[in-house]
Amino acid sequence: MKNRVGLVVDDRYLDHCISRRSPENPERIRNLANVVRNQYAGRCRIVQGRQAQMEDIERVHSHFYLEQLKQHSVKDDPYSYDKDTYLMEHSIYTAQLAAGGCLELADSLMTDDLDSAFALIRPPGHHAEPGRGMGFCVFNNVSITAEFLRKSYGLNRILIIDFDAHHGNGTQEAFYDTDEVLVLSLHQRDIFPFTGGAVELGEGKGAGYTINIPVYSQYGDPEYTFLLGRFLQVVVEQYLPQIILVSAGYDAHQDDRMSGITLTTEWFGVATALIKQYADLACDGRLLMVLEGGYNPVSLEASVTETLDSLLTERQGKIGVMHSERANALLVDHPFLNYWTL
Repeated sequence: MKNRVGLVVDDRYLDHCISRRSPENPERIRNLANVVRNQYAGRCRIVQGRQAQMEDIERVHSHFYLEQLKQHSVKDDPYSYDKDTYLMEHSIYTAQLAAGGCLELADSLMTDDLDSAFALIRPPGHHAEPGRGMGFCVFNNVSITAEFLRKSYGLNRILIIDFDAHHGNGTQEAFYDTDEVLVLSLHQRDIFPFTGGAVELGEGKGAGYTINIPVYSQYGDPEYTFLLGRFLQVVVEQYLPQIILVSAGYDAHQDDRMSGITLTTEWFGVATALIKQYADLACDGRLLMVLEGGYNPVSLEASVTETLDSLLTERQGKIGVMHSERANALLVDHPFLNYWTL
């Protein structure tokens, strides 16, 4: 069975940086990028990224927002636009490269040059709304990729899975009123950006195509595996996605202080295998994973390599999903059942 895994890694993603202390900085991925080159170059296909054009970006972000970015990127105060999201001379170009790396991988998946792929990019993107950036995010890489796939390849059933510890508010807003992109987010409740309640289900044609699973602090591997497995089973079997995009955030790791979730390194390998299993079932394995959060460089490195190992491994048979009573309570009472059959 074919198993061609693509990987975008580029030192130019390190150029978005600031001298002040920030959780989102080049050191997050500097060593990880070297590890990936040394350990996976012979096993993965290293794909050269490209700069996303403004035409690609404006399918998601407003022209007014792009003009704001240009103005603030040349100001003396790098936090003049947002208290968390700094803008420097190289920030817009680096963000274009991040989005463009995803587009290059998406092209390779759609032309059958690759089966699955991982974009080791920064800055992250899922908090960037159509009209503003926030939460370290400049351009919404996953949303730009989804719109590119709709425009360039005519896809109308795209599944976005987001397991970052924080809700992907920007991705939700981008597709809240369409049924051509289904957004499934598993995140900690009551932390930044304080959105993503279970009752946020989409509107108009998009009603039922936004599925939020807000969980409690201290949830870990059993609860996450159970919830991801059960929701994916429902969604994939009924929606039949043509491709799966993943906002792969690693800040839910037990050693990452950005959340209270207690996932182990091994969970990210299990989750990847589970998602890959459903991609094989529904869309000929087309799966693109895009780096979002993850702010402890040690746990991020271990978790990303676990993800890559899982993408490269052919697993036989279905993955067992451990039952969790407290997680099941979130499932049986979830308002998504008004739209989907359990």
